[in-house]
Amino acid sequence: MPLFSDLHPLGQRIWLDNLTRGHLRSGRLSGLIAEGVTGITSNPTIFHKAVTESTDYAEQLDGLRKSQPDPERRYEALVGEDIRAACDLLLPVFVNSGGDDGYVSWEVAPRFAHDADMTVAEARRLRSLIGRENLLIKVPGTEAGLRAFERLTAEGVRVNVTLLFSLHHAARTFEAYIRGARQWLEQGGDPRQLKAVASLFLSRIDTLADKKLEAIGSAQALKLRGKTAVAVAKLAYQRYLDFFLGDAYFSDLRAQKVRPQYLLWASSSTKNPAYGDLLYVEPLIGSDTINTLTDSTLAALAGHGEIGATLHLGVLGAEDDLVELESLGISPMRMGEELQADGVRLFAESYDKLMAAM
Repeated sequence: MPLFSDLHPLGQRIWLDNLTRGHLRSGRLSGLIAEGVTGITSNPTIFHKAVTESTDYAEQLDGLRKSQPDPERRYEALVGEDIRAACDLLLPVFVNSGGDDGYVSWEVAPRFAHDADMTVAEARRLRSLIGRENLLIKVPGTEAGLRAFERLTAEGVRVNVTLLFSLHHAARTFEAYIRGARQWLEQGGDPRQLKAVASLFLSRIDTLADKKLEAIGSAQALKLRGKTAVAVAKLAYQRYLDFFLGDAYFSDLRAQKVRPQYLLWASSSTKNPAYGDLLYVEPLIGSDTINTLTDSTLAALAGHGEIGATLHLGVLGAEDDLVELESLGISPMRMGEELQADGVRLFAESYDKLMAAM
C-alpha cells in the first residue's frame, strides 16, 4: 500500500482538498501529514458542507450570531480558526522545505472575481487576518484575477491561482507570475519570499468535453471521451517546462533563486463512474507538481494506486487528442472560458449559501 510520501522522490506532493474542524479535532489531519500529505486546499463549497453537515461549529456560530452582526465576518472568524490551526500543523513541513511546501489555501470571496482592486485589497486583509506565513491566498484566474495576482506577487504575497481550465489559462498565469516576480525583485524583495501555484481543474474539463463528444456521436468522437483533461494537463506541464526550465522566460529569475510556479491538479476526483477513480492521479505524477485530493481519492490512492513517473509519457498522444478535438469543432480554449465562467458562478452560489448558513 503506497504512502503519500512515496510520491516525494518523484517530485510530486499530495495535498488534501478538504478542511474541516472534524479533521482537526479527530487527529485525522495530523495522521495524513504523518503519511506524507503536505498541504491543504479549501473553497466555499467545502466550507459550506463542513459547517452545515456537522455540529462542530454550532456552539461557536451561536456565539458569533450574538456578537457579530455581519455574516461574512462570522464566517471569517469561524473558518479562520480552522485555517490557522491547519497552518500550524503544517508549519514543520513549511520550515523543513524552506518555504517550498506546507501551505493552506483560503479563497477571496467570489464576488470579487472580476474586480482586481478589491481582490488585491481582500487578499491583503485575509493575509493579515490569518497571520501565518504558510497561507496561500486563492485568486481566480479571470482577467481581473490575473491582474490582481501580478500585483500581489509584486508585493510578495503568496497566491494560489484557481479556476484554470485550459492551456491558455495556464500560460497567462505563468506570465503574470513572472512579471510580478520581476517587480518584486526590482523593489529589493527577497526571492525566497515568493510562492505561487497554478490550479488546473481537470474533471470538469472531461465532463464538458464528453457532453460535446456524445452530442456528435460519431465513432471518432466517442473514442475521445475521458481523454481531454489528461491531455490538457500533460500539455500544460510542457508549458511549465518551457516557461520555468527553459532559457526564454525565467532563466534570470531562476538564477536569483526565485521559485517557479508549480502546477496543481485540482478537481481530480472523477465525476463519471465509468472512469477509474485515479484517472486524474496516476497519469499525472511528475516533478514540480501538486495533486490536491478529496478524502475518497486519497483513500483510493492509498488503497490501490500505482506510483511511477508518468507525467512525461504520452505527450505526443495528448497533442493528437487535442488536434482531433479541434477537427470535430470542439475548442479546448473556448471550453476553458466557458468552464471558468461557470466555475466562478458555482463558487459564488456556494458562497451565498454559506453566508445564508451564517
